Order: sequence, then structure tokens, then C-alpha cells
Amino acid sequence: MSAVDELVAKYQELLGQEIHVGPWLEIDQQRIDAFAKVTGDEQWVHIDAQRAAQESPYGTTIAHGFLTLSLLPYLTQSNHPDFFSDNYPGMRLRVNYGLNKVRFPAPVLCGAKIRARTTVKSVEAVRNGVQIIYALTVEIEGVGKPACVVEQVLQLYL
Repeated sequence: MSAVDELVAKYQELLGQEIHVGPWLEIDQQRIDAFAKVTGDEQWVHIDAQRAAQESPYGTTIAHGFLTLSLLPYLTQSNHPDFFSDNYPGMRLRVNYGLNKVRFPAPVLCGAKIRARTTVKSVEAVRNGVQIIYALTVEIEGVGKPACVVEQVLQLYL
């Protein structure tokens, strides 16, 4: 059995299963401000705490949806070297092929904690490798709706 076949078989056994719950991360104003500066998205609802307290329906600033999305590598711990060796034996290269169905159901208020849950959605052999789609849900501590739901498409080359 080839390395590709072995990896496909491994992940077929995990289809529909939650395989990881990441650490909680507090989203503070400093992180929100830094993201606003880097991206140029300096809308007041993100960076003006005084105005947000008075005018925003949330009573405080909120994180950018794309900030939450950009934190997925940290929240899933998927770029840690041990993650690669433990989950993708024989991998030479992993490529972020893209995202499907990105939604931001609930805002992340400044000071909230978020974490990601990872479920295996699909796996298939592709040219010289394996494509895995993970269903990711970023939850907000103490909030019923998630901050983000997304499918991440990864291609692994062995």
C-alpha cells in the first residue's frame, strides 16, 4: 500500500469525527488594533472603544471576521511541527488550497475568548498527494453561536 493510500485510509476512518479542540485565546484590543493597522480596516466598530461603547449594539469593539479567520493556524495548532509528524507521516509539503463556506454567525467582542474545533469532512487522493477538508468551528466562550464556521481545504504531498 502506498503512503497516499495509507493516509487516505487513516483519514477515512476519521470522517465525521472531531479530532481536535484548540486552546482558548483572548482577543484583546491590542490584537484588534494591530490587525486593523496591517489590513487597513480601521472601521470604528473595531478600533474606537469609546464610540463603540456609545453607538455599537455590542457596547464594545469587536474583532474583524478576517482576524478570526487568520487565527485558524494558531487555534487549530495545525502548524506545530508535532502536528505534521503525528498526523501526516511522510509528508513533504502541505498546501493551504483554500476555504469553502466561510461564515461569521456571531461577533467576537473585545475581551472574549475563542477556540477552534476540528472535524474531518472528507479525504481523497489527488495527484501525488492527499486532499483533506476539515470543518472548523470557532466558538466563543459562553456564547451559543460560533464566531466562524468554515471548511479548510488542505493538500498534502508525500
